[in-house]
Order: sequence, then C-alpha cells, then structure tokens
Amino acid sequence: MRQAIANLEESKIREVANAGMGRADVLAFWFGESDEVTPDFIREAGIESIRRGETFYSHNLGLPELREAIAAYATALHGNIGSERIAVTSSGVSALMLAMQALLDAGDEVVAITPVWPNLTAQPLILGAKLKRVSLRPQGGAWQLDMAELLAAVTPTTKLLILNAPNNPTGWTLTREEQQTILDHCRNTGTWILADEVYERLYFEDTPNRCAPSFLDVASPDDRLVVVHSFSKSFLMTGWRLGWMVMPASLTRQVGKLIEFNTSCASVFTQRAGLVAVQRTEEVTPRVVAHLKACRDMLVPLLQAVPGVQVAPARGGMYAFFKLDGFDDSLDVAKRLVLEAGLGLAPGNAFAPEAQGWLRWCFASKDLGRLRQGVERLQGWLASR
Repeated sequence: MRQAIANLEESKIREVANAGMGRADVLAFWFGESDEVTPDFIREAGIESIRRGETFYSHNLGLPELREAIAAYATALHGNIGSERIAVTSSGVSALMLAMQALLDAGDEVVAITPVWPNLTAQPLILGAKLKRVSLRPQGGAWQLDMAELLAAVTPTTKLLILNAPNNPTGWTLTREEQQTILDHCRNTGTWILADEVYERLYFEDTPNRCAPSFLDVASPDDRLVVVHSFSKSFLMTGWRLGWMVMPASLTRQVGKLIEFNTSCASVFTQRAGLVAVQRTEEVTPRVVAHLKACRDMLVPLLQAVPGVQVAPARGGMYAFFKLDGFDDSLDVAKRLVLEAGLGLAPGNAFAPEAQGWLRWCFASKDLGRLRQGVERLQGWLASR
C-alpha cells in the first residue's frame, strides 16, 4: 500500500450518509445532486442505443459527433472552441484526475482554493504532489477570495492552480476581472490552471449567456488552461458518469492516451444520451436553474431566520453553506442531526479544515416543502439543546 493512499481521509460526507442510509424518516440533503430523475428524452436516447447494440468501445476521446456537439455548445457560451480541444470522459471527476495525471509529477507544487469538494485536494496527493491551500474567508456568511494572498501563493514553482467556481460548497464565484488577473499572473509564473466549472450553468445572476464567468471567456486557445465540465448537474445526469474537458489542442492527444490507460472510453450508450442532452439543452437547463433559484430563495431566508445561523445566498451552484454558532465540530453535529432529527447534511470540515463549524445543505429538491420541513427539524433540534 502506498503511504499516500493510506494517508487519504475517507469521505466525511459518506460517513454521515452511511449513518442515515436506509432510514425512511431521514430528509437527505447530503449529496450534491438533484432528486429529480434524468429527463425522459435523454434516458430514451441511452435505451435506444442499447437496443441498437451499441455495446462496444468508442474512440478514446469520445464519439466525434458528441465532441462536435460539445464544441458547438461551448462556442455558443464562450466563443470559438473547436472539437480538437474536447475530450469526453467517464465523469467529471475522471476528467479532473486525467488532467492532473497529464500535468503533475510527484513532488510538484499545487495550489488549491478551499473550501472545495474534497476530491480536488485528494487527487494531487494521490499523485504525490505537494498541496498548498489558499482559503476563502467568510464575511457575513458569504465567502470571499483574498486575491493578494492567492497571487503571493502562486509562484514560478507552482505547477498547477486548482479552483472551482461557482464553488462547492460555498457558492463563491469569480468575476471576469478576477479571472483575468489570475490568468495573467499564471501566464507570468508558467502555472497551469485547472478550472472545475461544472456549475457554470447553475448561476442565478443575469448574464447575456446565462452562465457564470468562465476562464474560457478570457483565455487564448493555447493558454495553460484545462476546464472540466460534467453532465451531472445541468442535465440531471449524475448517475450516468459522463463529463468532458476543454484544453489546448496540443494536449488532447496526450489525454487520449491517458483515457486509454484509465477507462479506454466512455460507454457509447451514455454518450448517445449526452449527445441528446447537449443538443436539447434548452429543454432542460433553464428549467433546472429556475427551479434551483426558487429552492435557494425559499431555503436561505428560512435559515437566516434561525437564531445562531450565518448564511448568505449563493450566486451559483446548488448549496446553502451555513455556520451554526456554538457548534464547532461539523462532523459531530451532522451525525447528531441525522440520528436525533432525521436531517441529513454534509459537514463543513469535509471540504477544508477552515470550514469547521459549517454545514452544507444541497437544496436541489423537487419538493420545496421538503426544504421547509428540514428547517423545522433543524429548529426543533436546536430548541432541544
């Protein structure tokens, strides 16, 4: 057993979920997914592919027609992006690991902006890289980046900067100007940027292209930038395990080699479902975003009315990240809420040590009444302390 693997922490989110799985009385908001099933027309595309007997390997980089469709989708949002810069992957998390495998050697320095989904800080450690954290800071329940601190941390010895915006769990989102500042700095230091932008369409501010600011808006095609996306969130396809990467064309062939040695390819029937999802995105994503905004706008004021809760509305994503004053051990509180109140939340310290005392609530619920009921359970539990 490699020591780097033995040293990995198990998922605290799973630890909480395992305490409550199988209990019908638990309101579960711990995982980052909607409780709405994938739309019928996407599921039917996958079923029809299986019926046609498409059960064989595809190209390492994905079906050509899917890569073309993704390129057209990305171009409509961010300007000209050719299919030669696209790789289809077996999930967004696989795309993140492939990017790190392509760019990192053991001992390389990586800077990550935290709190963040724990996979993004675990993956460099698995590869033997050295991790430096730059923490967002909470201000009135909202988390903000100290740009000066980040720029000081990213030096010519930094091989890779990892960031996720809109952010899981905090909802923090970069501005276009901040992205330009970071990109210019990384050009000077020779640092690669790995941008996890899987929540870019789950954005609640008014923008011309109806998505969050992206590094693809400011970068050149040959910049040291890899942007990772997933079908999971915007298309309600978490269980399908399908994602994609946008990268410099010079890197695509190398990533294709890595895909061969990891998964060979994404399954064809899954890609057929993804193709229809991209082609008919306007039938899915705008409705999903509108509903998530309604969920956020119901949940956050209810939480703000609870004494001792600090929370601000997220600009993007699907989470309310809140601090519960007087409760400093997030994991302990999350477990007690499951066992004593039937409320399933994710502990903040699953995402970073500095998020101790915080809890993440995934508000992607078909039934807004479940959110109200969850707040009532939280209030009842607090009143009994």
